[in-house]
Amino acid sequence: MRILVTGGAGFIGSHLCERLLDDGHDVICLDNFYTGSKDNIIHLMDNHRFEVIRHDIVEPILLEVDRIYNLACPASPVHYQYNPVKTVKTSVMGTINLLGMAKRIKARILQASTSEVYGDPQVHPQTEGYWGNVNPIGIRSCYDEGKRVAETLMMDYHRQNKVDIRIIRIFNTYGPRMAENDGRVVSNFMLQALRNEDITVYGDGSQTRSFCYVDDLVEGMIRMMECDGFIGPVNLGNPVENTILEFAEKIVRITGAASRVIFNPLPQDDPKQRRPDISLASGKLGWTPAVDLETGLRRTAGYFADRLAKG
Repeated sequence: MRILVTGGAGFIGSHLCERLLDDGHDVICLDNFYTGSKDNIIHLMDNHRFEVIRHDIVEPILLEVDRIYNLACPASPVHYQYNPVKTVKTSVMGTINLLGMAKRIKARILQASTSEVYGDPQVHPQTEGYWGNVNPIGIRSCYDEGKRVAETLMMDYHRQNKVDIRIIRIFNTYGPRMAENDGRVVSNFMLQALRNEDITVYGDGSQTRSFCYVDDLVEGMIRMMECDGFIGPVNLGNPVENTILEFAEKIVRITGAASRVIFNPLPQDDPKQRRPDISLASGKLGWTPAVDLETGLRRTAGYFADRLAKG
């Protein structure tokens, strides 16, 4: 098939492009390189079935493809809060443009939504039927509400125009090619440990997260895209839960760092708990994560160590 991946030069997008090429597809990577990086896809450039287009999906584009994976949006608080209006435009206007294209060319489109649609959840673990506990006017709202509106648009184009849609909700994902400056817990802790700096934990470290290795996520995305008769939304993430403090201590041990853990105030609207219920993904897609946290963190530590060694 001919497949479009928006945000294809990003952390997750580059892994998805690589996997789709390995599966024998023609892949178009579309990215405005706001947070994506050419370094993530440079190893794919010699593949004759791989194309790169520098474009911002806030502006319309027309391509002839069979599948569209929409991953275009800054996904870390540091990046999406830098230009919050742009973040909302990417999620809303960008999704409208891609849905319009999918409608015209009769392509199947998958929206990469997020666990942030659940906000600071009062239901634990989070199921797809939970509507969330979200602040619509906080500093994270540009991302949370943008992604919620994108889901609304997907469903309305499906109901009104019969567009063939899929919706996934991505929980914390990590692995090689994470941006070093994204402010997320994995990259922050990993780089601090590798530099033997103090590891900064926000709050008392009792808040929990679950971490899914990127290869597992990509497998779930492809299974969802190619699953007939099921549009979602569906949670994709690892249900094994860790406190942030446990996670920091694990990274110190894996890297052999001499780092101490220090505590800073908790940011506004930072969720206290985050763990997916993946019963639906398991039942409908036959999908469960295969890479355990220890293995995934060692691979990620190797990637960051190489980056630091190269300067």
